[in-house]
Amino acid sequence: MVGYGIQSMLKDGHKHLSGLDEAVLKNIGAGRELSAITRTSLGPNGMNKMVINHLDKLFITNDAATIVNELDVQHPAAKLLVLAARAQQEEIGDGANLTISFAGELLEKAEELIRMGLHPSEIIIGYTKAINKTLEILDDLVEKGSENMDVRNKEEVVLRMKSAVASKQFGQEDVLCPLVADACIQVCPQNPANFNVDNVRVAKLVGGGLHNSSVVRGMVLKNDAVGSIKKVEKVKVAVFAGGVDTSATETKGTVLIHSAEQLENYAKTEEAKVEELIKSVADSGAKVIVSGAAVGDMALHFCERYKLMVLKVSSKFELRRFCRTTGAIALLKLSRPNVDELGYADSVSVEEIGGARVTVVKNEEGGNSVATVVLRGSTDSILDDLERAVDDGVNTYKSMCRDSRIIPGAAATEIELAKRLKEFSLKETGMQVGSVCHCKIW
Repeated sequence: MVGYGIQSMLKDGHKHLSGLDEAVLKNIGAGRELSAITRTSLGPNGMNKMVINHLDKLFITNDAATIVNELDVQHPAAKLLVLAARAQQEEIGDGANLTISFAGELLEKAEELIRMGLHPSEIIIGYTKAINKTLEILDDLVEKGSENMDVRNKEEVVLRMKSAVASKQFGQEDVLCPLVADACIQVCPQNPANFNVDNVRVAKLVGGGLHNSSVVRGMVLKNDAVGSIKKVEKVKVAVFAGGVDTSATETKGTVLIHSAEQLENYAKTEEAKVEELIKSVADSGAKVIVSGAAVGDMALHFCERYKLMVLKVSSKFELRRFCRTTGAIALLKLSRPNVDELGYADSVSVEEIGGARVTVVKNEEGGNSVATVVLRGSTDSILDDLERAVDDGVNTYKSMCRDSRIIPGAAATEIELAKRLKEFSLKETGMQVGSVCHCKIW
């Protein structure tokens, strides 16, 4: 039987909700439910959540951005809050929990006003008035002299970073903050506004404790060098994204060999070709070869003969960062690189950190471009949570570089905003007064 009206337009299994009770209040309810999940994780004393994602991977964290990303949220209204949390995380790097919790609170207050008879558009106008007033008040609450902060002063940086790091790792901020501050100051460009959070890397090594963590001026690759050469200094670097091996022919063919002599000559031809390629790389001035894929045994043999250090970097993202650190251009296949395609490193060495062999690439000529925080911990879960705390610290530093103004913490600013918004709402007239009054920080 053919349906009529809206039923004829939508496919089978559809849901059509309309009116205040069905649509608006159910959407508000979904937002409040999501807010209730993350709210208990807010602040230094917030509780951790155990989340198992669709791949059955276990997360134990109080980081709201991780929680909402790993939860498979289906409700469209709740998804809007998830998108808001992601936008906050991408832009500021912290405060995702406050975004969701505050949004849930505003929705709860809006529900009361809707039940009183206000239209959603009137509530939105009232909330917008409150936002504009809040921004005005915030300018008055800024600490005097905080706009002249020196972002290269470690003591000041640590002082401002502590609250953000403590919200993730309460009690560990005294150990973590100096590490993060060191790493950030090392890679801070001449114009601090151009600070790039991607230049502070994290290497997680299981074993030891947080007190064993350190900062390395350069890039740390969590693998050993492929050959026997483990340390070189002031070298040129060639990067091959396609690997260091004999390249397969574009067309398939059959070779008919009649004698042992022909077989021996065929093998020698391939060997000579590989040697020619490796020799051409060595003649270009490169002392380090970085491979983005497999390193063939024959190619490695000739690299050893020509005293070339060989590194294998499987991740394309790590390879890209390596190129940025050294200034190299990644070549698709093994061939002689031009002078402008070679990178430079002050030193490339294999070091042992807590039983794990890692390769450290340092490049401080013209300003060190990458610093790495080497984190130590007993389990992968602890290391993941420590990484999130470091990420918050680095993003706090980025915010300082953009705008160093600060306001009082420990909810003092929020209480003052609530008080002044209440006073402001009493002076307003019209239907939106209730929503301005409700838009105070709970």
